[in-house]
Amino acid sequence: MLYSAYQTQTDFLAPLRALAGLTEAALRDPLAGPAANPLLRSIGAAAGLLAHTKLSHVRPDFGIRETVVDHAVVPVHEEIAFATPFGAMLHFAKESVRAQPRVLLVAPMAGHFATLLRDTVATLLPDHDVFLTDWFNARDVPREAGRFGLDEYVEHMILFLEQLGPDGHVIGVCQPCAALLAAVAIMAEEAHPATPRSMTLMAGPIDTRINPTPVNDLATGHPIGWFERKLIATVPGRYAGAHRRVYPGFLQLSAFMSMNMARHWRAHIDLFGHLVCGEDDKAKAAREFYDEYFAVLDLPAEFYLETVARVFQEFELPRGAFTWHGRRADPSAIRKTALFTVEGERDDICSVGQTVAAQDLCTSLKPFRRRHHMQPGVGHYGVFSGRRWQHQIYPILKNFIQAND
Repeated sequence: MLYSAYQTQTDFLAPLRALAGLTEAALRDPLAGPAANPLLRSIGAAAGLLAHTKLSHVRPDFGIRETVVDHAVVPVHEEIAFATPFGAMLHFAKESVRAQPRVLLVAPMAGHFATLLRDTVATLLPDHDVFLTDWFNARDVPREAGRFGLDEYVEHMILFLEQLGPDGHVIGVCQPCAALLAAVAIMAEEAHPATPRSMTLMAGPIDTRINPTPVNDLATGHPIGWFERKLIATVPGRYAGAHRRVYPGFLQLSAFMSMNMARHWRAHIDLFGHLVCGEDDKAKAAREFYDEYFAVLDLPAEFYLETVARVFQEFELPRGAFTWHGRRADPSAIRKTALFTVEGERDDICSVGQTVAAQDLCTSLKPFRRRHHMQPGVGHYGVFSGRRWQHQIYPILKNFIQAND
């Protein structure tokens, strides 16, 4: 019922948004600029906000067409190296490039598409052969594909690492870090040939008992039945995943925005001002950010509920109780995979201490196979995107991978 109501509202507003887009285009004529007619310019700006402030349920384009390797511009082609009904392993293939360390970048499965890591991918590309997990929108996955819970999520990470092959490296960003640590622990215990040489965990919830954030407080403030009653909906019949139970992307986005509502209001007020004043470059940058931010995907209900229960409520991994298909995942089995943990000083989603906790769990690792970095002055997204990621965090990560390749 909830999802159907959302879809009805979206359908109702579609013609209005289309009209607003035409209005904006018409009033952007130079003769209707701010100096000529401020009122028309303001109307056009308001119409532009209405036309563009909408949700998308389709992954945006990465838009990475080239990179620079050894001072030469090299074309980049996006290929699907492996796929299941729930996600693909993308390869950002480069032409005529010497062998580079193979890296699997595990994107969050938390309401946004993998393009959230566009800057991460672009920064890695000059020095690495980059693969990326591209999780599909659950509303587009037929029910016949089966369930997708936390066990299946860990299984996918093992499958992707198998496809990457021996002597690879893996980087987990945010939400997948706990499951990734469990997957590598299981592979290490089996002496799996594709066990990665290094594992980097960036701003991920390994032990959320440490310095709880508002996100953690929400997870522990309600029983799991509350989350199922309030946040789980059924996909409408028009989609390929009809009747699959999901945590809808539009609800996830509402939760994200409510944490910083004043900032988002201010950003849209500023965008209105940029449009009125004809500051096209500033308006374009703001729109590109929100086009990405408003591209959302639904999560399978069982994956979301099991993650909340097992990672954020029961703290299974730090308590030594995390299991995969009934088998305990023991991080102390990791002996040869070097571990690098990264945190942001101002992270209000995954606070300082929650990720470095992985170091205490990997008790069999020698000191020379460990490293931790706490980046001053950055919040959650600054750990893997932006200037400090590119110029301060990435050089350390690059050296860490090279040292263990």
